[in-house]
Amino acid sequence: MRIYVAGALFSEAERAWLDGLAARLRGEGFECFVPHEQFRELTELTPAEVYRVDAEGVRSANVLLAWLDGPSIDDGTACEIGMFAELVERDERRYRGIVGLVTDLRLERGRGNAAGDGMNLFVAGAIEACGRICWSVDEAVEALRELESQPS
Repeated sequence: MRIYVAGALFSEAERAWLDGLAARLRGEGFECFVPHEQFRELTELTPAEVYRVDAEGVRSANVLLAWLDGPSIDDGTACEIGMFAELVERDERRYRGIVGLVTDLRLERGRGNAAGDGMNLFVAGAIEACGRICWSVDEAVEALRELESQPS
């Protein structure tokens, strides 16, 4: 199963966290598309090139794993969630679902206290329409295994 790993990737710390997450997923036997890995060799990026490569990565995946940490969901991640939710809507056999991953204590504190748990309600709704929000990497791996076991 191919996973598109979405998340904020603008700081060295964010890229390192995503690299660690992808390493864990690969260690679990999953194939991963990680956007910033696609551009390591390029010195100049254009919006058209980033969109082309990342959109093809979204379309080539079976599952989207969206890292949701931060004071607000990264705008690129929100866009990828929206794109993938529509793909699932059109072809549930190929596109199995979305797993949202939260490890941020700011969101954990609000968990269960209000609709969306402090997240943008539209984005949370898109995730929950075809998947679920998980509160640890272990729980996310479990959710991915469940999606993997769905008949295709």
